[in-house]
Amino acid sequence: MSDRTFALRSPGRNRLRVQGSLAQQLAVRILRGDLAQGHLFPGEIEYSAQLGISRSALREAFRILAAKGLVDSRPKAGTRVNPRREWSLLDPDLLAWQFEAEPTLQFLRDLFELRMVVEPSAAAFAALRRSDAQVAEMGEALDVMAQHSLAGEVGRAADQRFHTVMLEATGNEAIIALSSTIMAAIAWTTIFKQRKRALPRDPIPDHRALHEAIARGDAAGAGDAMRELLRLALIDTEISMSED
Repeated sequence: MSDRTFALRSPGRNRLRVQGSLAQQLAVRILRGDLAQGHLFPGEIEYSAQLGISRSALREAFRILAAKGLVDSRPKAGTRVNPRREWSLLDPDLLAWQFEAEPTLQFLRDLFELRMVVEPSAAAFAALRRSDAQVAEMGEALDVMAQHSLAGEVGRAADQRFHTVMLEATGNEAIIALSSTIMAAIAWTTIFKQRKRALPRDPIPDHRALHEAIARGDAAGAGDAMRELLRLALIDTEISMSED
């Protein structure tokens, strides 16, 4: 694919959207492997002319990618794609772009393994530390999920609310700091599983079992319920991948 294909179609769009669009497009190409690790981009003047954008817009797009570990820009040396080990793979934007680039099954399994390390313990803490208001809020979110399903934005937003409140109920600032990454992983895997057909099963009962354990203060039960929720979600994801 020629870099020229990234010339922007709407020169009048605002500067932030131009930079974000270019950063996203380049990130997807890097994550997909079209721009290999070690790839050296053309010089700033040449490349901005190829893309039909200003040098400042290109510079800002590279700044965004550098902040996420995808590229390294140095005076005279130019801008080069970093080794994968330097990429901020848990950055919410990078997760979104990874799903746009079509994640590998191994990447998805790695993501679920990370969730399996964090979320069962978080659920157990939540069962011991949650407030009545948090239990009620999770229940309300669960009712919205059941009414709208996870096929649409309303249901998925309720799912995000359910899991966010659960993490907040841990009272652990370090765990809560992971919420943006966990929420991005939940959102994009849910959408990804449905890209070709409806979800293979109803995940609401799994969430309801988790909510009930947290509501009764059952730490062990909450941890077990979260592990089962994640186990089944991974199976759904693997089924989706096998249909490609």
